Amino acid sequence: MQLDARKYLYDILSACEAIGSFTSDKTIQDYEDNLMLQSAVERQFMIIGEALIRLYKTIFRF
Repeated sequence: MQLDARKYLYDILSACEAIGSFTSDKTIQDYEDNLMLQSAVERQFMIIGEALIRLYKTIFRF
């Protein structure tokens, strides 16, 4: 596996762990009431999405 691919997988894993950390012991109501929490979680999903796009391009050479 190429170094770039591993970096993107690491980024995805790190973002998933961050989401878990941010939301552990939180209810959906906590999430809905906390704009900062929503923003933090959304940002991690953006990182995951971008890493997936780059990983796909790395693997399939686009």
